Amino acid sequence: MINACADYLDISQNQGKRWQRMLQYEHEQRLRLEEMVEQIAKQHSSLERQAKKSMLKVSLSTPTVPQNHNDSDEEFYDAVSEHTEEFQVALPHTRPKSVHRRNDSGVSQVSIDSLGANLGQAESESSESESDEQDVARVISARNGSAKSSKSLTKVKGDGSGSQDSLNTSLVPKPSRRSRRTKIPEKPSYSINLWSIMKNCIGRDLTKIPMPVNFSEPLSMLQRLTEELEYASILDRAAKCEDACEQLAYVAAFTLSAYATTTIRTGKPFNPMLGETYECDRTEDLGWRSFSEQVSHHPPTAATYAEGKDWTLWQEFTMSSKFRGKYLQIIPKGIAHLEFKKSGNHYTWRKVTTTVHNIIVGRLWVDNHGEMDITNHKTGDKCHLKYSQYSYFSRETPRKVTGIVSDLTGEARWVLTGTWDERLECAKILRTKSTSKGTPLFESGPHKLLWKFIKPPPENEKIFWFSHLAMQLNEPEEGVAPTDSRLRPDQRVMEEQDWDGANKEKVRLEEKQRAARKKREMEMDRAQTEGKPVIGYEPVWFKKQRNPVTGNPIHIYTGEYWQAKQNQEWSKCPDVF
Repeated sequence: MINACADYLDISQNQGKRWQRMLQYEHEQRLRLEEMVEQIAKQHSSLERQAKKSMLKVSLSTPTVPQNHNDSDEEFYDAVSEHTEEFQVALPHTRPKSVHRRNDSGVSQVSIDSLGANLGQAESESSESESDEQDVARVISARNGSAKSSKSLTKVKGDGSGSQDSLNTSLVPKPSRRSRRTKIPEKPSYSINLWSIMKNCIGRDLTKIPMPVNFSEPLSMLQRLTEELEYASILDRAAKCEDACEQLAYVAAFTLSAYATTTIRTGKPFNPMLGETYECDRTEDLGWRSFSEQVSHHPPTAATYAEGKDWTLWQEFTMSSKFRGKYLQIIPKGIAHLEFKKSGNHYTWRKVTTTVHNIIVGRLWVDNHGEMDITNHKTGDKCHLKYSQYSYFSRETPRKVTGIVSDLTGEARWVLTGTWDERLECAKILRTKSTSKGTPLFESGPHKLLWKFIKPPPENEKIFWFSHLAMQLNEPEEGVAPTDSRLRPDQRVMEEQDWDGANKEKVRLEEKQRAARKKREMEMDRAQTEGKPVIGYEPVWFKKQRNPVTGNPIHIYTGEYWQAKQNQEWSKCPDVF
């Protein structure tokens, strides 16, 4: 017996040493792999910069000389006036598509196709060049300085001309009895090992990974959704349009304006807690108010409802996100609805894909790309927008957006061109021709400005790149619901520059939320065992119903929040914080 135990001890010690060597080897292999991935990312970034510089040198050094074409397909056009400009716009695809260009899973097809994010882009461009030519139209447009007056195209009932000055004036807040804050505490400088955190996130859904506040900005996702109303004055102008197609052009400008601040806004908003809410009443100075609630935790889903004098806007926002090593892909889901009270025009659309580049090394930057279809369900008018994906090897204008507004018959009425970070213009189509290759040629009138980016506050890089409205979203306010994002302790402490305290509060809130979810699951299991009806979590201010327009289930606002605030009746609110 003693000899057997001694043999077992020797074997165990030998095996233990072997396992330790294997474990050490695997650990060293993982460290080497991490170093290789980081080195590849650095080399990739360096090659991209060199390629960009080379392409720039070639474009600057190559003289523009007339080319001799002997091709029999050469086309000739009538001479145009010197007061014209020419560009291309994206057309809706001719192959059958669903209403919002989504597949059965609810994910944008263009979002799936763009997951490569510039990887393999050359191959896809060459293989689809023929189809791309069929989805592009040439536009010859009169400049604003031409003989034709733009007044006939820019008149909006009750609004005067659509000049740039009047557009900017409409964005200025009206006098208010309350003074809003114009600055927030500056972002402190904290060092953090990014790779030590992100290496375990590759291929995983970031909504299920706890992240320190070092990667965040002191706003919740509910507040970020509210920030999309910064240019809601566009909807006020759209409500005055008598032409439905022109109104649709304004709606397209509003959808585009939501991306204006995302160029270098790389901070991650706080994931709202289940039952968390946010209200923003700017009726007095901006003419609108909104309310949002986190209605689901897995998957994270937020429901919002906003109303102006002449319009109502509501949406259910959820998303999927994947970290791919060098970049982060964010694919929005859910449908946004907009209805004008006077005309009854009801518009719907889905958002495009957002990609955050240079996660491991280099300066973070954001690109929005994909295709968006905006549908007027009352008249049948549609707007097709294409957000061009940024490429180091493309000579196109960065962040370019083009589109077409067409009526029920499919005839193009307006062309749209611009960038999602600066401005969007439209022009009315006067004549349509067809080339020998079958691609349309549009002749349009002069452009008019639909939307222009408002300059941010000075030195806003010190305050998370916030806009004027973003700085005011988390401003303390009395009388709000106890579940309001302004009262969230980790977010408030972070804004006050105590990031260590914010991380501790964040952990506490997450543990509290997990405990509440576990309690609900136990109650549901008990009810199922006893044969009672199983009732899951139900939102307080929204109710899930089937939308009559799209046929999809969506959380609809019950209309009870503002009355509850007036009465300060918060007994239905859960204990979130």
